[in-house]
Amino acid sequence: MNRQERERGSLSVEMVIWAVPLVLILSVIIGAGRVGMANNAVDQIAHDVARIASIARTSTQAQNEASAAAADLLAAQDLNCTQLTVDVDTSGFAAPAGTPAQVNVSISCTVRLDDLLIPGVPGSSTLTGTASRIIDTYRERS
Repeated sequence: MNRQERERGSLSVEMVIWAVPLVLILSVIIGAGRVGMANNAVDQIAHDVARIASIARTSTQAQNEASAAAADLLAAQDLNCTQLTVDVDTSGFAAPAGTPAQVNVSISCTVRLDDLLIPGVPGSSTLTGTASRIIDTYRERS
């Protein structure tokens, strides 16, 4: 049996051996990219929601509009949160007009990762974003 006949099929075996680690590395890169992009999106949405809350007329309106806007903006970014928490600190609305005040927003979104097919990766990850916006100093507040 000559050398060429002994090595027949060895390239196929090598490709199978290398395919598994390459697929795992590619999955890790894709997973990290997805989490990074989702984290940036949640952070940007927190800034947008804080802006929306800061222009509301009342603290109740700020709470309601912030929660609705967060859900709408996350859906527009195709982020499917299994658990969404929107905390809006509207204590600045209690300050009298002429006094500097701000609205603070914190968004927490839990996203699924189990579709990545990477062994050892948890089933979900919680992404958070926080932002503050100044309430117009000379606007009447309630």
